[in-house]
Amino acid sequence: MRVRRLKKEVAHLEVTAFINLIVVLVPFLLSTAVFTRLAVLDLSLPAQSSSVEQLKVEDLKLEVIIRPASLDVGDRIGGLIQSIPKDAQGQYDVAALSSLVQQIKAKFPDKTNATILAQPDTPYDVLVQVMDAVREHTTAAGPKVTHHELFPEISIGDAPVRTAAR
Repeated sequence: MRVRRLKKEVAHLEVTAFINLIVVLVPFLLSTAVFTRLAVLDLSLPAQSSSVEQLKVEDLKLEVIIRPASLDVGDRIGGLIQSIPKDAQGQYDVAALSSLVQQIKAKFPDKTNATILAQPDTPYDVLVQVMDAVREHTTAAGPKVTHHELFPEISIGDAPVRTAAR
């Protein structure tokens, strides 16, 4: 006896709906993507030198030491220039630091390096504020903001321990 077999047609894959979904979904995802901008500051640690530094009258080695009660601004060779105490709210006076650094930059316009020394328990926010005050000064004249470079080459390190006599 003869067996009848049904002819099966090859099934076609319908991808039109999927392509329509991709056409709509890709621009939506690209438009809502968050693109971040990273800012990187190049820092260098102070070099350890075993030789005695050559003392020069006109040579400035600016140091800003972040102490628990004050910001000590000084010259590594010449000593302390000024100590800026915390304000009445217990915050570091970064505006006074910026003003002092501007005065120092006026006396030494060719110098571009400074060292910031911080205690181990110094908050990161304080360190960044001090670095910004030493690195540049911004002035706003109406809608125009100008940036004045002070000491952009910043080295960071640990603050020396204060002796009891001070």
